Parts: sequence; structure tokens; C-alpha cells
Amino acid sequence: MSTPSGLTRSPRPTLTAQLRRRKSISHMVESARADNGGGQLKRTLGVFQLTMISVGATLGTGILVILGQAVPIAGPAVFISFLLAGVTALLSAVSYAEMAGMVPVSGSSYSYSYATLGEGIAWVCGWCLVLEYAVSVAAVAVGAAEYVNETLSVFGLELPAALAAGPSEPGGMVNLSALIVVGLATILLIRGARESALVNTVVVIIKTGILVFFSIVAFTAFNAGNFEPLLPMGAAGVTGAASIVFFSYIGFDAASTAGEEARNPKRDLPRAILWSMVIVTTAYVLVAVTAVGARQWQWFEGSQAALVQIIHELTGQQWIVLLFAASSVLAIASVVLTVLYGQTRILLSMSRDGLVPGIFSRVNARTGTPIAGTVITGSVVALTAAFIPLGQLAEATSIGTLFAFALVSVSVIYLRRKQPLATRTFKVPFYPLTPILGAAACLFLMSQLAPVTWLVFGLWMCVGIVIYFGYGRRHSRLGQLSKQQYIDAHLNRPAD
Repeated sequence: MSTPSGLTRSPRPTLTAQLRRRKSISHMVESARADNGGGQLKRTLGVFQLTMISVGATLGTGILVILGQAVPIAGPAVFISFLLAGVTALLSAVSYAEMAGMVPVSGSSYSYSYATLGEGIAWVCGWCLVLEYAVSVAAVAVGAAEYVNETLSVFGLELPAALAAGPSEPGGMVNLSALIVVGLATILLIRGARESALVNTVVVIIKTGILVFFSIVAFTAFNAGNFEPLLPMGAAGVTGAASIVFFSYIGFDAASTAGEEARNPKRDLPRAILWSMVIVTTAYVLVAVTAVGARQWQWFEGSQAALVQIIHELTGQQWIVLLFAASSVLAIASVVLTVLYGQTRILLSMSRDGLVPGIFSRVNARTGTPIAGTVITGSVVALTAAFIPLGQLAEATSIGTLFAFALVSVSVIYLRRKQPLATRTFKVPFYPLTPILGAAACLFLMSQLAPVTWLVFGLWMCVGIVIYFGYGRRHSRLGQLSKQQYIDAHLNRPAD
């Protein structure tokens, strides 16, 4: 939202006033229609493609990468951890669905917070989303190295230790696989959302197939005795694992970042979000149960490629291992592709509002994509994935995600109170209980994370505060409006 022409810039509002300023939904839509450095995002995605974006950004991560870390914490009850995390995500997902139908623009929970809770909370939410998306892309890409090695092992090869992991691992220097996966995803995103969505849809079908195949094979070795005792680490182990595997559910909100590229966002975004949650939760629980049924929970200690190892041990067929491992690499790559897509759209929305540099909102007229912002984001994420280990990344992602999800639930409550008559294409069921439970569940899982994760989160927030005061507050487009201009803009009245 720019300052109306013909008017001189007024004195900056007080800090409290600026932090409380909200951007009206009508002006968000108006900003999305404005020219951003040469063109607009193109509306090419239907409900199927949007669902595939959410599933692509979610399905596979927790099972293919995080399972080996979660089982030793929760024991055989790891499937309960996935259910607990899934229910928490679902409580947030229905709030996302309502907000996505009301605010059909890029930006996800950042935009929802700006429309309801003001610039201060929107900045905090946006900064959390930067942590959520960028770090989750890096974390998933790190997990690709194990599956690349499993694929190469079929041919009697493996990556040198120096290229298989970052410097924190023995003998490691750089995770080359992670670097390449993020680089390829960045190149594909530059070409366009429609092309990226097509590739993602094909890969989602492939990875759904390999997870079903795994479940069938693992069930042939199913041993009910592997679930005794069900809770060797107690309930604390289950909730602790749930806070980690929640990382696996962050993808469902990727569809909400495509608000400006959906053909009918008010109708299709809520449907895509809810369908993706049903598909992903069902797949996660099924695979977790069959995996533990096939192997005792202690077997999973330290494994980052547990499924392909189980397939190898049960079938003994190299060609099956090759097919499964190669498909797993594609599955991980699709998560990288779709989550990185969401990251670029979050930064695009924040850039439009002046809170981050304008280069992130420059849309190329030919491709309909923010090329410069995509290259910058992809480069930073690729370097992060190349040098930082998986475990630290996954937990940092979870805390940022949970905080952002809690804010969306609060936003639903706010808009129900302030705009009760506004058109809603989807309504949260059992209001206000559902959004209250959604926010409470997110805060509870946050409390289960390790102190070091909270320390990282606190440092991240401090960096965000410095950037806001150093750049965001001075360049905020809402902050440049006089009090009367802001009132006119918020009420959607033309300035005199």
C-alpha cells in the first residue's frame, strides 16, 4: 500500500500505534493486483494442484527422514506421536482453511496476522515463517544424503564422507546431496508455478506409491510383540516425539501461500488444506505402525533412512532397494520444492508491505515468478542445508511452525468478533472451542521442546527485532501513512 500521490509524508506514528496498525483485507487484494516489478503472479492452480502442493510439502518428510529420531524417543507408541501431532495440525488446519477463504492472497499466516492482530504480530509471525520454511527445506534436504547413499550402494558406491555430511559430522565437510537438491528446486521454481506444480504432482503420486508398497512389504514381517511395552519412555516420550514430528506436518499451509496463484482461492484453498491433512495423517500412521511392527523400536536408533533399510532386509532384492531409494530421493525433493515455493511467497508478501527489501517482490513478467527473491532464498537455504545437521534444523523448524499456527487460531477468533458478517467460504467447526484448542495444543507442544531449541528461537526473535527496527519500521508502507490516510485506507475510502 503506497502513500497517496499529492500528499506529503506525515510524521511517523508512535511505535505502539504502528505495531497495532492492521492492513485491511480489501487492500491486501489490491496490493496483489498491483504491478510488482514487471508483472503479477499467474492464477493457474486448481484444487487438485493445490492439494498436491500441500501433500507434496508434507508427505514423506516425517517418515523418510525423522522416523529414526522419533522412535527412540517414543518407543513403539511413535504412531501415537504422529496422531497427536496430526490432531494439533488439524486443529490449526481448520483455522487456516477459514482464513484462506477470507484472505485469498500470498503470505499465509503472516497476511492473516496483519489483517487481524497488527503489524507487530504480523512481523513476528512472518519472521517465524522465515524460520519455518527455510530451515525445514534445509532439514529435509539434509535427509536426502542418506537415501542418495542407499541408491549408490546398489552399485557398490557411496559418497565420500567429506561430501556426505556437514562439518559437524566425523570426516564431513559439505552435504553435497542437500546442496544439489535445493539448487535444482530453485531452478524449477524460477521457471514458473504451473511447471513446478506439474512436476510436484507426478512426484506426489510416486511417493504415495512407495509408501503403500513399503507398508505392504513391512506387514509381511509384522510382529505384534514389537509393541510391548507400548510406552517404554512413558507419556513424556510420546509428547516429546510429537513435538519433533510436528515438523512433518508443516507442509499443509503451503497451499495457503498460493492464494494469488489459485484460480478460485476462496473455494479451493480450504478444500486443499483439509484434504491434504487427511491424506498425510493417514499415510504417516499407517507407515509408522507397519515399520515398528517389522522391527523392534531399538533398531531405529540413529537411522535416517530406516524405511529403505527395512526394505533391503526384508526383500534382499537390489533392484527393489534401488527403486525405493531413488523414489525416496524424489519424494524428499518434492518437499524441498513445495516448501521453498512457500518461503518465496512469504517473503514476497512481506516485501510488498515494505518490511523486507523490495527485491523479494519483483515479479518477472515472462515467468510470473519472483526470480531474484527465489535465487536469494534458494542460495541461503542451500548453504544452510550443506553445513548444518538434521536434528538441530528439525527442532528449530517445529518451534517456529507451532508459534505461527497458534497465531492463526487467534486470528480466527479476532475476525469472528470484529467482522461477524463477513463472507466465509469455510467456517471452523465447533467455534470457539476448536481455535482455542488449536492454540493451546501448539503452545503445549512448544513447551515439550528442548531448552536449547528455545534458546535458538529466542536468538532468532532478537535478530528479527533488530531487523524490524533497523529496516522494517522505517520502510513499512502502513507506517508511512498519516493517521487520516490510514483510517481512510483501512475503511477502503479514497483519500481526498
